[in-house]
Amino acid sequence: MKYNRPYSTAAYGTMAKDWEGGVNYERLRRERLARAQNAIKSAGLGGVICFNFDNIRYVTGTNIGEWARDKFMRYTLCPAEGPPYLWDPAAPSKRIASPWIADNVAAPISTMQGALRPSMKVESTFAKQIKKALVHYGIEKQPIGIDIMELPMLRALEAEGIEVVDGQQALLDAREIKTWDEIELLKVAAAMVDATYVDIIKAVRPGTRENELVAIAHDRLFRLGSERVECINSVSGPRGRPHSHTFSDRIIQPGDMVFLDIMHSFNGYRTCYYRTFICGEPNKHQIEAYEKASKWISASIDMIRPGVTPDEVAQVWPDAQEFGYRDEAEAFLLQYGHGVGLSLWERPIFSKRYKGQTEPLKEGMVFALETWCGAEDGSGAARIEEEVVVTKNGCEIITCFPSDRLISCGLPGCEVF
Repeated sequence: MKYNRPYSTAAYGTMAKDWEGGVNYERLRRERLARAQNAIKSAGLGGVICFNFDNIRYVTGTNIGEWARDKFMRYTLCPAEGPPYLWDPAAPSKRIASPWIADNVAAPISTMQGALRPSMKVESTFAKQIKKALVHYGIEKQPIGIDIMELPMLRALEAEGIEVVDGQQALLDAREIKTWDEIELLKVAAAMVDATYVDIIKAVRPGTRENELVAIAHDRLFRLGSERVECINSVSGPRGRPHSHTFSDRIIQPGDMVFLDIMHSFNGYRTCYYRTFICGEPNKHQIEAYEKASKWISASIDMIRPGVTPDEVAQVWPDAQEFGYRDEAEAFLLQYGHGVGLSLWERPIFSKRYKGQTEPLKEGMVFALETWCGAEDGSGAARIEEEVVVTKNGCEIITCFPSDRLISCGLPGCEVF
């Protein structure tokens, strides 16, 4: 790997302290809401109704745990002006635990993903609830954005005369540039993965199964303070070519390449962070695969600076046919980049499959770049991913576990045994 890694680390710990500066959560909430409302105004909307958990957290600074994600029974209205209003199953608790919400919180109305039959007309009650809030803010005659929503709820809003439009774009606009506190949280989240990979390389040895590496990662991350481990891709040996994008119970054997992608969140802020190891000593095909993946990611990182477009960055990566895939559609996600923040696939997106990403990179963007290359002998594949912060003159790499070489693990004489 040829790029120079700037010194980067999580500047502060996982706890707020009275004697040392660090993440200022009050400032984090204030600045995120300001960015969201500016974006809503710029989009010409009266407000946005958010069902997406990450959008709700961005504008309200509240959470209820992962059990409620994707259940469509928690939502908020973020007006272009004024404090947001939250509908939450734990409304009485929020008034105490989240005092910045004050009394702008009430119980939600939900179809329970359709479990409550259409004959009960729950969606009509929901629409009337929303209409009342819009009238309160004086925005009932303005376009109202929605990020995601169940179809019956959408139709009920329209029946109430509410003009419903796409609101996800405004929220993505707001979240594109990270505040100082967001960047610090992303650094801490990445530092937790740095530590996790130490446990992983100690466990990569003959007889360990892919799913055991997943369990080890969960254990370490939750002990360090993670609030969600979304996914651990753990792939070994021939399962890596082509990339299976999931783990199994396969037993690791001598000579296997093993790569993992660790996706978790700290205070809502995510990681997407691949590393590749070898059980034993690599053969020439495995070394060549790792060096190619390393060369490709280095070339893309060397491109990163304000003003460069995602399309320009993606052009330094090989075409799908050059690394053994039929076309860019089937190779999607292998030579790839994506924004990282409260969710994993924010802006910008880097891909040869989706050309037309011509909005220039800006200082304060945070994203992951990832490459893949299969070994010619079919014995495995190399996968490398780095998270970077766009700086004034280039970028800062915040994923610090070594990736400049293929680390050998698990057998006598290896680097890690």
